[in-house]
Amino acid sequence: MRHVHGRARRAGATLAALLTCAGLLAGAAGCTSGGHRTIDLGGSFGKPAAPEDVIRISPDDGSKGVTSREPLRVHVPDGRLESVRVVRSQDAQESEVPGRIAENGRSWEPDEARLGLAARYTVDAVAVDDDGHRSARHTTFTTYVPDERFIGYVTPENRATVGTGMIVSLDFSREIQNRAAVERAVQITARPAVEIRPHWFGASRLDFRPERYWQPGTEVTVSLKLRDVEGAPGVYGLQYKTFSFTVGRSQVSLVDAAEHTMEVRRDGELLATVPITAGAPKTTTYNGKMVVMDMLEVTRMNSRTVGFGGEYDIPDVPHAMKLTNTGTFLHGNYWSPNAPGRVNVSHGCVGLRDVKGGSSDTPAGWFFDRSLIGDVIEVVNSKDTTVAANNGLGGWNMSWKEWTARGAVR
Repeated sequence: MRHVHGRARRAGATLAALLTCAGLLAGAAGCTSGGHRTIDLGGSFGKPAAPEDVIRISPDDGSKGVTSREPLRVHVPDGRLESVRVVRSQDAQESEVPGRIAENGRSWEPDEARLGLAARYTVDAVAVDDDGHRSARHTTFTTYVPDERFIGYVTPENRATVGTGMIVSLDFSREIQNRAAVERAVQITARPAVEIRPHWFGASRLDFRPERYWQPGTEVTVSLKLRDVEGAPGVYGLQYKTFSFTVGRSQVSLVDAAEHTMEVRRDGELLATVPITAGAPKTTTYNGKMVVMDMLEVTRMNSRTVGFGGEYDIPDVPHAMKLTNTGTFLHGNYWSPNAPGRVNVSHGCVGLRDVKGGSSDTPAGWFFDRSLIGDVIEVVNSKDTTVAANNGLGGWNMSWKEWTARGAVR
């Protein structure tokens, strides 16, 4: 992996911020960058156990084709589970899977006897050891899609309220050969009306966006009429579903890596200027427009999950906002409180000052509480390349001409 990078409760207060992206990714999150820079965190954190040893989750993270009979389990060998949240995404509908933590706090099991087919499951678990230290783990897996069928895993979810930078993205369970037929079967409309065009990234991902960011208040409807559409020889679609989402207020934040600041603009007006720390000289942050893909109150960030060695393993990174598939985050930083506004020390992420355990009264908490999935974070003046358009929801880095050139229907 080349690199991963990561921009009122007290609106009038001085907001100091940001982070040493010394790590990231929920359960497997991490910051990476163009080079490897070793940061010795042993004195502050010791050598925490690997996340899979602290919180054990089955099926394994990243598993595909999981059968309905395989058990869903979360357990800890020591300490106790503080919380477990399991979400199932199926046919563009998101629902929470009910379950119970055992009386001894060591395990969690779902109420449902079987997993749903053609679904994506996300597991977020937080555990506390005997000394009161918290650890978090974030895993995902997908279940078996019946032979001769394909589905599209859709972003965003039904009834979501999103930022103006949201891109509708379909990740297909199989490679699509008949792209024109599949593209015609996906219909996206907006009120007020705006032209929305598709773009294929390879054979299994299809994204849609307008020429410019959505207008606040836009209602978007997505119709997946894929059932019985032949996506490849002998392989037919399974979904016939319509869902919608709403575009909320506009919030675009500009991270200046050279100035160590982030300007937060709400509906075009400057809301605050927040101190940040970006990627260090050997582990720089991507330039370009990135869209918030996920938001986690707390997550574990391990350098090994993003191609580094053992530079960092932080079990409780607060206020983590995922910006790319390769592990760029904007997150709270409590271990380098003097870096934001002064120096870039991260492994490619963007950091805001925070406290251990997270707080709404810190710059990171303040920003997290005012953000939506779909908000835009743009990084400038970093000595790195522009983030790839298919790395997360990075399609805004393409011109309209480039975007429309990759539709299958002419």
